[in-house]
Amino acid sequence: MLTPPRTPRSRRRRLMTTLAVTLASVLLLTGVGIAIAYHAVTSNIVRSDFTLPQVDDLETDPGEQNILIMGMDSRVDQNGQPLPEEIYDALHAGTADDGGYNANVLMLLHIPEDRSQTVGISIPRDDYVELAGAPLGITHSKIKEAYGLAMQERMSELVNDASMSDAERYQAARSAGRQAQIETVSHFLGDVRIDHFVEMTMGGFAYISQAVAPITVCLNQATEDVYSGANFVAGVQELDAAQAMSFVRQRRDTGFDGPYLTDLDRSRRQQAFLASVAHELTQRSTLTNPKTVSALVDVTQNHVALDTDFNVLEFLRIAVEASKSGARFVTLPIVDFEFVDGASVNTVDLDEVQGVVAAIFAGTYFAAPDAGGDPDSGEGAGSQAGAGEPGAELPDAGEPDAGEPAEAPVDRPEPPAPGFAVVETWDEPILAGSLPCVN
Repeated sequence: MLTPPRTPRSRRRRLMTTLAVTLASVLLLTGVGIAIAYHAVTSNIVRSDFTLPQVDDLETDPGEQNILIMGMDSRVDQNGQPLPEEIYDALHAGTADDGGYNANVLMLLHIPEDRSQTVGISIPRDDYVELAGAPLGITHSKIKEAYGLAMQERMSELVNDASMSDAERYQAARSAGRQAQIETVSHFLGDVRIDHFVEMTMGGFAYISQAVAPITVCLNQATEDVYSGANFVAGVQELDAAQAMSFVRQRRDTGFDGPYLTDLDRSRRQQAFLASVAHELTQRSTLTNPKTVSALVDVTQNHVALDTDFNVLEFLRIAVEASKSGARFVTLPIVDFEFVDGASVNTVDLDEVQGVVAAIFAGTYFAAPDAGGDPDSGEGAGSQAGAGEPGAELPDAGEPDAGEPAEAPVDRPEPPAPGFAVVETWDEPILAGSLPCVN
């Protein structure tokens, strides 16, 4: 049966849906947006269950949505199969024998009940935390390692189970890894409810970069890195797929006079990538290209996993509502870089981390608690909400007290182009409405 031609309004509605999903994560773009367009795909996506035994507030149909995004370190697809050689070349990350099953990207997407402001909460992968279930007897380690340790433990338990095929044992072990990772994150953040998860392989991210390139990004300084293959000039630039992979993987500068970068800057790069892709989709019809859509469908089938209860049609409704307010990205704080049992980790203040998450969930994190400013305006003491936005004015500090010198005005760099905002630190929120220039 012929379908009527799409009107501009229907195209805009579809684009807004895609934008909302992409702002959530590129993972959600492929795992949900494309699955919505191709209903048959959902039956082929890897799915598994999880439970949260330490969470009391587990409503059947909560108004808000908390979705955990997990980007895996593995160099294989969801079935454990190697990737094509050209993908390994683009990744600059070895072969199928390299890497493991660490959740190198962890982001909790919080969509409030009133859909007022979606927030992507990035969890630094090396945070030293308590691991749920103490897999392999390890009670504390980097938060990213919960998945791989639990997967290894379950694989060892099933190795001699003749009732299961190799493929079934593999999927059962990965399911155990997801359970441990999700439960660990929930407990670390304050026993928060997590409604769904979206998991993607490293190869899947490479395929997405190929499908949506070129991607516009902005860097505060020129930088290079022999490990990730990064070699970028300062300012606004367009990246191809291989460059995009280097952009989101870079965590050091190996040049002579480049910026000092850490793993936290890599998390910031990933946030900037998501914001840029969302912007690109508002400028051009990426998902109306049949070849692009076909490629993304393939990614969904081979590189994405969802929880059993993830209803893509229901998420479509939520995404459309949430898209009207855009999204912000926040990285959780750390205390210091230290060595524990020979491993470099991030030490954290658990109360501080959980306080940030609680404030985000309560809708007060971006508000000005002392000055009484409008929470949505970004004005007032202590608020970072307006930092770095083009045209944003600094709050009036008022007259200095008698005998005290006036504070010098904040000297923020000018953005290199209209529509961009300079974000100089890894912990400064990225806001909806402009593209970030990052380190």
